[in-house]
Amino acid sequence: MSVPTFYRETLARAESAWHDLRFHFARHSMNANQPSSRVHGLDTLRALAIGLVVLHHYVLFVSRADTFGWVGEIGWVGVDLFFALSGYLIGNQIFAAMRSEEGFSLGHFYGRRLLRTLPNYYAVLALYFLVPAFRGDQALPALWKFLTFTQNINLEPGTAFSHAWSLCIEEQFYLLLPAAALLVAALRGSLRWAWAAVALTLGAGMLMRGVMWHEMADAGRLAQHHYFKYIYYSSFCRFDELVAGVALALLKNYHAGLWRRLSAHGNVALAAGLMLTGITFALFLAGRYGLAITLFGYPMLALGFSLLIVAALSERSLLRATRVPGAEHLALWSYAIYLIHKQVCILAAVPLAERGYGPESLVAIGVSLVLSVLSGWVLYRLVETPFMVLRDRYLPSNAQRAASMTSNAAGIAPRKSSTAPLS
Repeated sequence: MSVPTFYRETLARAESAWHDLRFHFARHSMNANQPSSRVHGLDTLRALAIGLVVLHHYVLFVSRADTFGWVGEIGWVGVDLFFALSGYLIGNQIFAAMRSEEGFSLGHFYGRRLLRTLPNYYAVLALYFLVPAFRGDQALPALWKFLTFTQNINLEPGTAFSHAWSLCIEEQFYLLLPAAALLVAALRGSLRWAWAAVALTLGAGMLMRGVMWHEMADAGRLAQHHYFKYIYYSSFCRFDELVAGVALALLKNYHAGLWRRLSAHGNVALAAGLMLTGITFALFLAGRYGLAITLFGYPMLALGFSLLIVAALSERSLLRATRVPGAEHLALWSYAIYLIHKQVCILAAVPLAERGYGPESLVAIGVSLVLSVLSGWVLYRLVETPFMVLRDRYLPSNAQRAASMTSNAAGIAPRKSSTAPLS
């Protein structure tokens, strides 16, 4: 083959690949704006979670005042709601794959996870490390802590990109859960072992929080700083909601009868979940750093949020049936919004104040919230979406592969589903 011929063929293949990728990107974009199999109840919960977190961070890092009342104060629970949703969705993917004909592949799972979480994360991380004006005068932990997802360990509160702590815990969980699931599945009586692992993990979390609380109390260091550094940000102390979500997935996939009976009473689950979370919110607002609430508050949140997820998945539930305007889009953009919103609000506060709009003014609040959503949307469109296209093309989920095989057998071009939250 001559050199010119080689170059012409290489160029032709590159052009074909580029046009093919553009075609997949266009189809992905169109499908994302069309009605899909998304569960409206889960979208509502995810939108609620990101809303609570944004309001809480605005109070904590911008206004430093009681701007949104108790909602802004308790808004940190949005992260716990994210944890519960992640635990259920990831657990459901793993267990459903293990029960499918295709089976579960560790490499496939990790590949899809990395393409889902890393691009946005690395993009925002680059802003913090390469653009000093973006991070301001905040101290920045070492890069290796972010790259190894260990930034949450002994994290100093108030440092730059401190809210990445929750992503670190989720990534640690994503790394451990599938391997643990395969290990348990290899054991005789694996289902009993799985439930034992859930109970053991929840008990270990309570034990760790109790030990850390007593150590700080005995040393006279039971202050807000140490509570956050050694308990709130700790991986071992914060698996409650993630494990509760996994327990729901375990129930759905391996106890079909019990799951049907439970999900048949979605509105009862909704009422019970709202009641339990309301009580837990009140207890946390009354005193967040006491021993009893430190031990039992997080499991109570885990149970309350799990009931809300059951309601969101129940066919006749009000939560599932109600389509809240804008919730689907906020759910789609929530990961990107979470990563970038805090610094956007901090940076916007300065020029707004110079123009006479203090952080508690309606103008400053409105502009900050709009910029948070807008910047998250930009990150979603420019970074997340292209990688989702690549993931769906080269690492399709079991459901996508099954749909493709069915449509191909029928001679129909497969239709891609829109990107599901935390999928």
